[in-house]
Amino acid sequence: MEKLINEIVGRTLSGGSITPEEAVQLSQAEGSQVFDLYRGATRIKEQFVGNKVHLCSIINAKSGRCAENCAFCAQSAHHRTDAPVYPLVEEEQMVECARQAEASGSACFGIITSGTTVNGLELERILAALRRIRQETGIFPSCSLGIIDYDTAVKLRDAGMDTYHHNLETAESFFPNICTTHPYNDDVETVRAVKKAGVKVCSGGIFGLGESAAQRVEMAFTLKELDVDSVPLNFLNPIEGTRLEGANNITAQECLKTIALYRFILPDKRITVCGGREKNLRDLQSWIFFAGANGTMIGNYLTTLGRNVAVDLKMFEDLGLETELCAH
Repeated sequence: MEKLINEIVGRTLSGGSITPEEAVQLSQAEGSQVFDLYRGATRIKEQFVGNKVHLCSIINAKSGRCAENCAFCAQSAHHRTDAPVYPLVEEEQMVECARQAEASGSACFGIITSGTTVNGLELERILAALRRIRQETGIFPSCSLGIIDYDTAVKLRDAGMDTYHHNLETAESFFPNICTTHPYNDDVETVRAVKKAGVKVCSGGIFGLGESAAQRVEMAFTLKELDVDSVPLNFLNPIEGTRLEGANNITAQECLKTIALYRFILPDKRITVCGGREKNLRDLQSWIFFAGANGTMIGNYLTTLGRNVAVDLKMFEDLGLETELCAH
């Protein structure tokens, strides 16, 4: 395994790439082999994206009553959970949360809404908020508004949106086990429409849903083919009332190995560890940067609490990692 890892690292550093079959092989690393995997991921990260940490924060701008039936989601109308339910928040609240995110050190602020997409009135309010965030702060605004078309992407771009976030969630071959209310291709076409509009795309998924190692690799290669700009990696935090409330499908070491594999497959992309890191990685949260990640979400998530921001900032300091500046 060590020989294979070193060969792939050398090839990648020279401009080559890993194959899906090799990536599945690397997913089987165990014992001391995982440290060779992490060391290789770190070498690739340092050459292609450097050592700075990209921080992002979000606002759950519209919560609950989502018509989609994603098995993991607390906001799905198909589940009975304690997740908050409310319509789109006011423009001023979005702008104020962006200010707070900037003050915390985030470089990116995401406006996230539940539901398949947004309606016209909701879009207009979000566009107004984007314009103000661009004018009144130095943070880069992003949006995650569900399935959108090219024209909507252009409107968001012209209002100042820097990045559009839209997760594929899992591999196409596993997607029917997770969601049956829309086809996988709708998500792929949203990514393509946003890229056509000249907007950066943030797209990744969630692990621990019951997918295989090969399916984790499958999604990574789909993202590689789509040439997304950044890849958020989430790890399942099972929520009572969802279909996956009792799931326990991933270990801390599997989380770290998955991060490393994504760095091998996507050497020059921003890889950000987001939801579920507190629950799944626990005392190993700092290891995400040794495994190849170069970003993380700080603050709270959509329906669950994140770690204290000051604790995360101290972690970066202890690791000797600088954070990216957010001024645009």
